[in-house]
Amino acid sequence: MAFKHTSVLLEETIEGLKIKPEGIYVDGTLGGGGHSFEIAARLGENGRLIGIDQDEAAIGAASKRLEIYGDKVTIVRSNYRSTREVLNSLGITGIDGMMLDLGVSSYQLDTEERGFSYRFDTPLDMRMDQRQSFSAKDIINDYSEMELFRIIRDYGEDKFAKNIAKHIVMERQKKPIETTGELNEIIRAAIPARMRAEGGHPSKRTFQAIRIECNKELEVLQDSLEELIELLNPGGRLCVITFHSLEDRIVKTAFKNAANPCTCPPNFPVCVCGKVSKGKVITGKPILPGGEELKENSRSKSAKLRIFEKF
Repeated sequence: MAFKHTSVLLEETIEGLKIKPEGIYVDGTLGGGGHSFEIAARLGENGRLIGIDQDEAAIGAASKRLEIYGDKVTIVRSNYRSTREVLNSLGITGIDGMMLDLGVSSYQLDTEERGFSYRFDTPLDMRMDQRQSFSAKDIINDYSEMELFRIIRDYGEDKFAKNIAKHIVMERQKKPIETTGELNEIIRAAIPARMRAEGGHPSKRTFQAIRIECNKELEVLQDSLEELIELLNPGGRLCVITFHSLEDRIVKTAFKNAANPCTCPPNFPVCVCGKVSKGKVITGKPILPGGEELKENSRSKSAKLRIFEKF
């Protein structure tokens, strides 16, 4: 299957990066290379783009798409949490901009055997990096009822989380839960019939929660943002597109703390903690997709873009 992914908030992100032709840029979630293609198109002969992704299929697709830019583009299979190591290995100490698009790609959702989607009946998987052994199947069969409840409630924001967790544990006592189809049926049974008709597919929220947990998406984001800001050269920008309220909160908080890190009590006349602002938040409110994009790409509905500029 061809790697297909419609880049969300494309123009807004490219504009937000304020690309300098001779600058060095990082796309930390390369995917099919949609954003990267537009970044590379704006680079001069000394400009450079480093694309990072942990998904082998994405690496293959993006390499093909970006090959017209030759040596300007370097593609590395890794996780954006390792951006510093990737840059060190390339002899780069600072960058002029970086972007993250934290959504799961259309390709991953639409490739049946990856087990990301509730639309197919296929083995439970959901690994973005298939080199890792831990998968959705381990979560569904090994997590306690309490842990399942917590991740479905917090990451899926599903009001039936308690009941879904209970049903999963009940069913797996009979036999291990192996496929997305089996999980679908269990979720269906856990949600009252009159509620199933509302708010899209009944499995949507639980599948999202399991995917986030499987790939440790929130931990990676939380642990990386401060360091990514550190890697920016003065005037460099970090653009982050989120698709989940918890992701957006993590980004908003990290940007706010980087802009105003002072920990002194508000009644202190002068700052004594010595923590200095690293830059400014460009987006007071996040940038949202416009009407045209929403019409063309329903998956952009929950996207939010936030931008930080380093001093």
